[in-house]
Amino acid sequence: MSNTATPTTATTSSRVDGVARVDGASTVSSDAAGTTQIADGVVAKVAGIAARQVPGVHSIGGGASRAVGALRNAVGQQDHGQGVKVEVGETQAAADLSIVVDYPLSVQKVADDVRRAVADAITQLVGLEVVEINIEVSDIFIAGQDDDDKGDKADAQRVQ
Repeated sequence: MSNTATPTTATTSSRVDGVARVDGASTVSSDAAGTTQIADGVVAKVAGIAARQVPGVHSIGGGASRAVGALRNAVGQQDHGQGVKVEVGETQAAADLSIVVDYPLSVQKVADDVRRAVADAITQLVGLEVVEINIEVSDIFIAGQDDDDKGDKADAQRVQ
C-alpha cells in the first residue's frame, strides 16, 4: 500500500463577503457604468467619527493608540480612525473598536449606542452592509483623576 497525501491549502475565514484584497479598497458597483472603490481607511474614519459623537465615549483606542493620538493632536492632526480596525468586503463591512467610557455611565448602554451609531454611519455614508461590530471597553474615565491632569500639575511645580 502506498500512502498518498493530498495537498491542502490554508484557508482564512473572513467576516465579510468577497475575496481578500491587496489594495485595501472595496469595490461597490452601481446601476450606472463604472465602479466606486472605497478604501478601508475611509470606513475606519466614518466609524471613528460616529463613535466619538456618542454621549459617554470619552475617547477611542487603547493606551498606546491614545498616546500616539495625543501626539498627533499636539501637531494639529487628528486621526479619526484611531482605535478602529475594519474589514471591508465587496458589499459588507465589519469593525472592531476600542473605547474609553465616561464614569458613571452604563458601559453596556454606551457600547450598544456606539454599535448602533457606527452601523448606521457605515450603512448610510459608505453604503455597505454591516455584519459585525465588536467593541472593547479598554478603560473608564473618571473626571479629575486623569493622568494628564497630574502630569500638568507636576510640570507646573517643576518649572518656575
